[in-house]
Amino acid sequence: MIAAAVSCKKNNGEVTTSSASQQQTAVEQLSASPLYPGYNTSPQPPDASGMSSTAQQLAAKIRIGWNIGNTLDAIGGETAWGNPKVTNDLVRMVKQAGFNAIRIPCSWNQYSDAKTAKIQDAWLNRVKEVVQYCVSNDMYVILNVHWDGGWLENNCTPEKKDSVNAKQKAFWEQIATSLRGFDEHLLFASANEPNVGDATQMNVLLSYHQTFVDAVRSTGGRNAYRTLVVQGPSTDIDKTVQLMTKLPADRVPNKMMVEVHAYTPYQFALMTKDETWGKQFFYWGMGYHSTTDPDHNATWGEEAEIDRLYKFLKSAFVDKGFPVVLGEFGAIRRTALTGDNLRLHLASRAYHLKYVVKQCKTNGVLPFYWDEGALGNNSFGIFDRRSNTVFDRQALDSLLRGLN
Repeated sequence: MIAAAVSCKKNNGEVTTSSASQQQTAVEQLSASPLYPGYNTSPQPPDASGMSSTAQQLAAKIRIGWNIGNTLDAIGGETAWGNPKVTNDLVRMVKQAGFNAIRIPCSWNQYSDAKTAKIQDAWLNRVKEVVQYCVSNDMYVILNVHWDGGWLENNCTPEKKDSVNAKQKAFWEQIATSLRGFDEHLLFASANEPNVGDATQMNVLLSYHQTFVDAVRSTGGRNAYRTLVVQGPSTDIDKTVQLMTKLPADRVPNKMMVEVHAYTPYQFALMTKDETWGKQFFYWGMGYHSTTDPDHNATWGEEAEIDRLYKFLKSAFVDKGFPVVLGEFGAIRRTALTGDNLRLHLASRAYHLKYVVKQCKTNGVLPFYWDEGALGNNSFGIFDRRSNTVFDRQALDSLLRGLN
C-alpha cells in the first residue's frame, strides 16, 4: 500500500490530487479526539537540510534491504523470541554482507500506558539507538508500527476507527518527535499488515494512514520532508492494486511510498505441514521439480505468477511516481529434508530468492528480505546474530545475484 495535498487515484490510468480541504477535515477530527493527550508538544519549523531526495530518488539509492525480524517487535521484550539485542556489530555485518537498508519491525503498544498512550522514554531511546546504528553505517532505515498486539491491524473497521486513530496519532507524534533529528536515511512506515478485505475497511485504513501522515508532518523539523511509507490492504499485492485507489493526502509532494509483502506461493514460502486441502511445496521453478517426490512440486505461483505480480505493481504505482517497498518476502529452509531432496529443495529455494529480487529490481520494487534469526528448522535466517556470522551463505549469495 499531496498546502497542495496529493493522493494517488487510479482512474483510467490517471493520477489525480485530492483537495486540501479533505486533509484539513482529517486534521480537525484528530485534534478533537479526547482519548489521549496531545504529544506534539514541541513542533519545530520545517528543516529541509539532509532531506532533498524525493521518494523516487531514495528508491534509486536503496539496493536491497533486510528485516531485523522477531526482535524489536517481539512481545515480551527485545530478546523474548530468542534473538539477542541488536548491536552495532550486527548492523555493520549486514552492511558488509551487501545490504544497504534495514527495516525495523517495532512494537510500541506494550511499552505504553494504556490510559494515556504515553510511550516509555526508555523504549523511545532504545529504538533511537538502533536507528543510529543503521544511519551511522550509512544504511537506509524503515521504522514501523508492527503487529503490536493487533491494535491497528485487526481493527480496520468503522466501529474501531475513532479509537485506533486516536492511538495512531498519539504514538506517531511521540515517535516522530523522538527521531526528528535523523536525515532522509530514516523513513517512517504507518503500519505492518493491516487486515483489510473490502472497500469499507480500505477507507478506514486510509484514515489511519492519513492520521500517520498528519501526525508526522505536524512535528516539523526534518519530519516536514521525511519520506513516508503506507501499507496496502493486508499488504497483499492484488488487494492493494484493486482496493488502494488513493493514497493519503500530504502537504509535500513526492515523499510517499507504498508497501506490500509477498510470500508467494504460500505452500513453498510458509506452509509447514501437508493438509487435506493440499501439500507443501518443496521444489519451485523451472528445472527444479523432483522426479522422486512429485507430490511436493509447486503447482502454482512459479515464475509467471511472480512476473505478473511485480509488473502489476509497476503499472499501478511505480509508473505513477510512487515507489513500492516489498517489505517482507522469503521462503523457509526445510532442513528436515535429507539427501537429494534437501539438496534439490535448497537449490530451488536459492533460485526462488534470486528470481524474486530480479523481478523486483526489473519493476522498480524495493526488496526487503524477512529474517527472523537463525533459530532452527523451517527458518528464514541468513545471519547468526549470536556470533554475527553468515549462517546461510547460499541464500545470501542468491539474494545478491538477483541484483545483477
